[in-house]
Amino acid sequence: MADQKQLRKQTALGDVAARQLAIATRTVPQLITISPRWLTHLLNWIPVESGVYRLNKVKDASAVEVDCSSRDERELPQTFVDYIENPREYNLSAVTTVVDVHTRVSDLYSKPYNQISEQLRLTIETIKERQESELINNKEYGLLNSVVPSQIIKTRTGAPTPDDLDELITKVWKEPGFFLLHPQAIAAFGRECTRRGVPPPTVSLFGSQFLTWRGIPLIPSDKVPVEKGKSKIILLRTGESRQGVVGLFQPGLPGEQSPGLSVRFMGINDRAIASYLISLYCSLAVLVDDAIAVLDNVEIGKYHEYKY
Repeated sequence: MADQKQLRKQTALGDVAARQLAIATRTVPQLITISPRWLTHLLNWIPVESGVYRLNKVKDASAVEVDCSSRDERELPQTFVDYIENPREYNLSAVTTVVDVHTRVSDLYSKPYNQISEQLRLTIETIKERQESELINNKEYGLLNSVVPSQIIKTRTGAPTPDDLDELITKVWKEPGFFLLHPQAIAAFGRECTRRGVPPPTVSLFGSQFLTWRGIPLIPSDKVPVEKGKSKIILLRTGESRQGVVGLFQPGLPGEQSPGLSVRFMGINDRAIASYLISLYCSLAVLVDDAIAVLDNVEIGKYHEYKY
């Protein structure tokens, strides 16, 4: 009886039923792990044709003799520049995976968005996120593992202060490019600046706003590690002509989608599953020791009470 009364009360089409005739506006799949990956945009990338990058260096720069000649006829120094005999060679590393898509799924469910394209897009984004992580943390060539001991300093009080970043600049004073740090470290530095009444200015890069210190942008990356409330701040110089840090990639790959990244169709197996190989080849080289420095022992959890 109650159900009949409820039916008699309804005088117009309801929302639930009406939605069956409506077309929902759909989005492409979203992935929370996707980040801007500013580091890969700011690095200078060098094509490595053979997959090997040989870093040649001078054995002893101080042994090169020159003379500022006076007006006499003194004998000029004779010298030469010697090279190290076993230079380091960087081999490109690969970030790879295979994407499997059942042909029934791609045939029946590819409108309005192509299933294969979306599967490849999201996987490529994940591979590029891993690339940025490797550029920072790889044990062989990552930034944090390429710093010589003399280029590592510690914070004076724990939290990153303007004095600490000034000290870091003295380690990479030849055309420093940018600071690279975790977003929480940027916030910690901002609090220390606010406490001292010296709010850092901003600069626009790639259509986004970045804090700066002494004109050098603070570039965020969530791949810079945070452990037990502490992190690191990296300062680097980039570019081969400036003897800085350079990224390395393999050009001309079959199925190349972007520099160093390729997508290749591997075929369809007897279960009607299509497979696609995604490969990204890259590495990183620090050309001279003073191209990079690290501020260690950066506490990110220190807060202050302000009195107004």
